[in-house]
Amino acid sequence: MDVAVLGVMIPIVAMIGSFIMVVYLRKFENMERMSMIDKGLDPSFFRSRNYRNTSIPLRASLLLIGAGVGLLFGYWLDSITFMDEVAYFSMLFIFGGIGLGLSYLIEERKGKDARVLSEERERDDVSGITRK
Repeated sequence: MDVAVLGVMIPIVAMIGSFIMVVYLRKFENMERMSMIDKGLDPSFFRSRNYRNTSIPLRASLLLIGAGVGLLFGYWLDSITFMDEVAYFSMLFIFGGIGLGLSYLIEERKGKDARVLSEERERDDVSGITRK
């Protein structure tokens, strides 16, 4: 088989295969729910919650922003001191680490705020105060 034909066929087969996989996963999930209903069990196990985990996108975005700033500073440091690759790699790791540290601090602050809010709700529920 020619290399060009193979290069075109791989993405096509991968997309068709992933589509078929998603269809079959949904089909078997539906069959599992139906069998649970037939046996009298509660299928609410499969309901997704409205909870969204925002820590992964936050971490990735701040890491990429830090990497971009690190590359910019690496270019600036290379043009001033003629350090070659050392400037790029060092600034990339330094600013990428700063981005990850910043994401950690933001996540901790969000977690602390959520804990305080849940404690206030529990305290209000115990005392009988309702919020509007």
